[in-house]
Amino acid sequence: MKEEYLRVFAAIAAIPAGRVASYGAIAARAGLPGRARLVGRLLGEVPDGMVLPWYRVLRSSGHIAMPPGSRGFREQCRRLRAEGVEVKNGRVPLSRFGLDADVDRAVWGWE
Repeated sequence: MKEEYLRVFAAIAAIPAGRVASYGAIAARAGLPGRARLVGRLLGEVPDGMVLPWYRVLRSSGHIAMPPGSRGFREQCRRLRAEGVEVKNGRVPLSRFGLDADVDRAVWGWE
């Protein structure tokens, strides 16, 4: 497996419970800025036996990428809510639940 793929998987695995990240943020953290689509593709190709918090990865808008109402969409909503993440109309407020939310709040006072 390519080393860059392992970095993507490690970045996804590092998302703590109760937080989310965008595909682009994961790519950047893996040292692959601009490769958000690669992150999405790799989430669909996770090797057997590797367990990742796939449900913590969202579009840059905070929206769930799966079609609304689909089984995957419902499962992602369920898992996020179980961790205390607010999901409304298929969207998570990144200013509150994103990986960098604490930094944004400290600098800009966002709530």
